[in-house]
Amino acid sequence: MPSHFRTTLVSAATFALGAVLPWGSLANAADVTLTLSHFLSPKSATQVDLIEPWAQRIEEQSEGRIEIKIFPAMTLGGKPGDLYRQVRDGSADLVWTLPGYTPGVFPRSEVFELPTVHQGSAEATTMAIHDNFELIAEDFEELHPILVHTHAGQALMMRDECVTSAADLEGKKIRTPSRTGGWLISEWGAEPVGMPLPALPEAMAKGAVDGAMIPFEIAPTIRAAKFSKCGQTGADDARFGTALFLFAMNKDRYESMPDDLRAIIDANSGRDFALYAGELWDSAEVRAKEMQIEQGQTVDMLDDGATDTLTAAADAVIERWVEEVNDTGIDGNALVEAARAAVNGQGS
Repeated sequence: MPSHFRTTLVSAATFALGAVLPWGSLANAADVTLTLSHFLSPKSATQVDLIEPWAQRIEEQSEGRIEIKIFPAMTLGGKPGDLYRQVRDGSADLVWTLPGYTPGVFPRSEVFELPTVHQGSAEATTMAIHDNFELIAEDFEELHPILVHTHAGQALMMRDECVTSAADLEGKKIRTPSRTGGWLISEWGAEPVGMPLPALPEAMAKGAVDGAMIPFEIAPTIRAAKFSKCGQTGADDARFGTALFLFAMNKDRYESMPDDLRAIIDANSGRDFALYAGELWDSAEVRAKEMQIEQGQTVDMLDDGATDTLTAAADAVIERWVEEVNDTGIDGNALVEAARAAVNGQGS
């Protein structure tokens, strides 16, 4: 973790009614108060390691002229799928969400979620997005993006039994966070079930779904070891696509701020922040795997044969995606090629 992003984290006990308390004595001097909404727990890595330190930097660097109130777990109102509309329309000043929760709104950005485009490194894909943002910039014209990033990629979390071959997935109900993930699940002969992450623990516990495509890093937050016996990746830790995350600000709210305060937002929205996020999610993945093993979950990799069968289905997914975006006037093949080149040129 870069040293200039290290900070003392505020305890979850400082939250009241979902809103973070102002940082120290600076709060009384605030010229601008911003609300920040997301759908995860206040104890999630997203809040504790990404959002809280970011908010603290903004408040400290503005000498208290900007105050940020954080509303986790949708305590500002609405459902996870509402977050994009909330920040676009201004009922929230800032949100952290998944573009995949609003299908069709971010057609270009989906390219970085596609299986075989994302290669299993949050850092590589996040930096590829940042350094080649012009590829997807038109998707964000109604917002002011702070950060677009990924996690390490989708693993399979199975409720009752480990997967030993592609045939083990036939007929299974598998949760997907995105429509392209759903396409991949369908190619496997399984049934995709779309649902926001907060609904997954109950669905798995009740057997409404047999498994889920999620990364390991979120598993401790939702206590996945309690309802999932196996967490599996492909051979050599291959992933089955990834999910994009969006940290964004209402465009009018951003543009209405004084120039010097906008400059502070800008200074904390650049390449260093993208690098920090990528490193954070990759390191969180390693720690979470260890925690899942300690809690009794089997964590392993599929053999080469099963991996090849499952990843081969990605060709059909990409072909379908290219055909669909071509119909909207986007050159899908060119975008896939550019995204792959960007991802393959990144990483440590």
